[in-house]
Parts: sequence; structure tokens; C-alpha cells
Amino acid sequence: MLAGEHMRQARGRAVAVNGRSVHVEESGRGAHWVVFEAGQGMGRTSWDAVLPLLADRARLVTYDRAGFGRSGRTTQQVGIDDMAADLATLIDAVVPERARLVLVAHSMGGLVARRAVERLGPRLDGLLLLDPTPESAPVYDTFDRTAARVDRALSVTQALVRFRPLARMAGRNVRRVFPADTYATMLAEDFVPAGIAQTRKEFKAVAAAIPQFRAEPPGLPACPTVLLSASRAVKGRERQHALIAEHQRRWAQALPDGRFEEVDSGHFIQAEQPAIVADKVGHLLDRTGRTGAGSA
Repeated sequence: MLAGEHMRQARGRAVAVNGRSVHVEESGRGAHWVVFEAGQGMGRTSWDAVLPLLADRARLVTYDRAGFGRSGRTTQQVGIDDMAADLATLIDAVVPERARLVLVAHSMGGLVARRAVERLGPRLDGLLLLDPTPESAPVYDTFDRTAARVDRALSVTQALVRFRPLARMAGRNVRRVFPADTYATMLAEDFVPAGIAQTRKEFKAVAAAIPQFRAEPPGLPACPTVLLSASRAVKGRERQHALIAEHQRRWAQALPDGRFEEVDSGHFIQAEQPAIVADKVGHLLDRTGRTGAGSA
């Protein structure tokens, strides 16, 4: 931990899902519920900047996927379908059956959420996706080779993060955009050998899932859906970024009730533009949905 940085403090609980244990944190108040699904290699802490902005609107649920953060470790290779099953089981366990529910997912979490939507069905009143990459995007054409290169690099990182100065180097991208106490917690929980090992498993899970998604795409969400696309490309990847944005737009426009919006942000929209994320969640909560709500 760096001088002047303090670990975030939040209480949570372990929830059993499909033979795995995940750490869940609940906050906020209200009759409606919002569940957050993190991106690859990240967990509950990635939503820290958004939660205070929604605390008066709804009950908020964040969690670490199995293998990450404070959740139980996993020995097997889990796939996107396994993660989606865990998410749906978690929602069944935590969210009252008749409560209004909005699901928010970032990046790879979008693949997980879209699979979970198939099981959640009418329980879901809104879906907000932050800069996901649709399976149709050309970047996935050679993703098996990309994943292999990334895995080799991460295998080195996994060994190096035992040394804290090198762990801070590995986490410099998140240090730029997340609050200091959030970054300190990420450094302690995610940028450690076990966390990097789990990130490697998730890259492999995505590589295995893309051919399946292309062959049999998940059913389109019937609920109101908003896709926020980060407008700022990583330097040198402008063309790839533009292609991904176009495929994001096509996917959103193909939905029964979909909306595509560009946001002045890098990939971590929830950290760089938390007010926009909270505003979009609020709009989804305000949309006409089922009658009846769970207790606060």
C-alpha cells in the first residue's frame, strides 16, 4: 500500500452459489435493486465510485466472482456460462423475487450478464452495459492467439506481483482512475498471485466462449437496455476501437428496446464517469415495469 492510501471498509457476507462461495456487499436503500457485474480481472471494488450516487435510490449489490477478492478460491477452469449461472443464482439468493431489478455489467461482465439474462428472464427490468465487446467484433477473430500471448505475459506478472513495487506497476492503469482507497484494496486483493491466476482463467474462458456466442448468440434482452461506449481509444488502437464501437451500435440497435450512447471516457466508465452511470441506472429504474416490489 502506498503512503496516504487506506483500505476501503465495507462489510460483506459469503453466499454459496453452485458449489462456490462468493463475497457479496450490499448497500443503499429502497424497494428497487441494482446488481453489478465487474469486468475481467476485477470485482466489487470497481463500482466504488458509483455506489454513493445511487445509495438513496435502490438496494445495491456488488460481489467478487469466485476466485477473486474475498471470494473462495477455485481450482477448476470456470467458463462464461459458469459465471453467468453464479450471477443468476446469486440474484435468486439475494434479491426478493418480485423486486424491480436492474443489472449493470462492465466489459467482459457483459458476456456474463447476457448469458444470465436468459435465465433471469422477466425478473429483469433493465440492463446497463459499460463498454462491452460484442462477439461479432473483428478483434475476436484471432482472440485465441491473443489470449495465448496475454497468458504468457500474465504468467510472468503472476510471479512478479509477489513484490509489492512490481504489483504497483502492474496496477498503474487502475491507479489513474479509481479512488485511492479503492486502488489500495485492489492492490491488496487483485494484484496478487491468486488474483492474476484467476484473471488468466478468465481470458481462457472468453477465448472458449466466443465461438459458442458466435454459433449460438444469447437471446436478446427483452428489457430496456442501454449500452454505453467509451469514446476515448487507447493510443495506437484507434481503428480497432472504432470497429468495436460500430459493432456495439449494431448490437444495441437490434434489441427490442435498446439504446447506444457514446461517453467521454476511457474503458473504465464507472470510474471516470460515475455520475453518468448512476444517471442511466436511475432512468432504467424509472421506466415502467412490473407492478409490485420487494421489501426494503
